[in-house]
Amino acid sequence: MSDNAQLPNSMKVIEITHPGTPDVLVQAERPLPLLLQDEILVKVAASGVNRPDIMQRRGQYAPPPGASDIPGLEIAGTVVAVGAAVRRYVPGDQVCALISGGGYAEYCSVHESNALPVPKGFSMVEAAAIPETFFTVWVNVFQRGHLKAGETILIHGGTSGIGTVATMLAKAFGAFIITTVGSEEKRQASLALGADVAINYRNQDFVEQTKLVTNSKGADVIVDLIAGEYVAKNYQAAAFDGRIIQIGTQDGVAKELNLMPLLYKRLTHTGSTLRTRSIADKAKIAADLSINVWPLLELGTIKPHIFKTFPLIQAAEAHALMESSEHIGKIVLTI
Repeated sequence: MSDNAQLPNSMKVIEITHPGTPDVLVQAERPLPLLLQDEILVKVAASGVNRPDIMQRRGQYAPPPGASDIPGLEIAGTVVAVGAAVRRYVPGDQVCALISGGGYAEYCSVHESNALPVPKGFSMVEAAAIPETFFTVWVNVFQRGHLKAGETILIHGGTSGIGTVATMLAKAFGAFIITTVGSEEKRQASLALGADVAINYRNQDFVEQTKLVTNSKGADVIVDLIAGEYVAKNYQAAAFDGRIIQIGTQDGVAKELNLMPLLYKRLTHTGSTLRTRSIADKAKIAADLSINVWPLLELGTIKPHIFKTFPLIQAAEAHALMESSEHIGKIVLTI
């Protein structure tokens, strides 16, 4: 292993003391992660905050076997040590990475294939806001949803981290974009990010509005983080041969679900999570992003929208903000 002689023996981390409200997040000291031969050790500069972190804190989303119990699924920082088999990076390289846990910490280990170079011109905060959302959107909208230029996509939670990225990428690849949001401020923000139509679900029915703006055709692809009563409504809002991608269940189980629209519209309703995917699976996604999305980032065509940053020790405040749903875009911890 190539390493830095100045590495400390321990690091500051944020632990979940027990399932509960944001105040169960506390700062602690831990040993640095052990480095496997195909891993890099990153001195973390910033770590993104995501909905799965909230669920883990509540005791609803346990880390997969072998993953760190420290929350945090995306990081950006500087490589400070590499395993004996690592060939892609050397100490001093700046990377951002998708991880299965361990991001709320001063140091984090990651398989070299699940890291990507920080895009040219990006700050560490901006780079830390890329992996979880961009990996998720690429897999679900493009690999599973097969979104094509000229199609219509309906994105629920249009101003969330996922929603903002899905909007920007769908726009970059030539789709017509409809989003749902919860306020006039968020409606305007969603339109500014590239949505063609933004629907305030508090005073408009998204099924009616989707049908209206598509001349009754409906949406070809629907991205849903909500579930609950949205599942049945998505079936109504979808076009024939539509693809509905479930990437969250914030409102719980499906309600009053009639499967007949699924049958006669020939709908595909699928879902996925990233965290439990294999290193090899994530590596393939990273390779796709490197080819298809990194050039757009480096040209400035798209860039994650940063709403607010917090120092690591204020992780509880960051979680409280995310749970309030008052944010537009990404929340990032700085370390």
